[in-house]
Amino acid sequence: MDLPVAWSLVLIVTAIWNFVIWPPFLKRVRKDERSRDAAGNATTFLRVHTILIAISLALAVAVGVLGIVTLF
Repeated sequence: MDLPVAWSLVLIVTAIWNFVIWPPFLKRVRKDERSRDAAGNATTFLRVHTILIAISLALAVAVGVLGIVTLF
């Protein structure tokens, strides 16, 4: 695949950025009082944020792999 090196680096930096940002955010979401109900069960708030973060991390993997592949 032919892509300028600068764009490959943008993709790699974007992937790294996502892996730096999302895991700490998930930790904060899990500690949030809205994450669990009175019985200790996961709420919709926690489930939705976990799904969104999982999707973002999956996209980060795809973007990172694409960035690496386009370097070579």
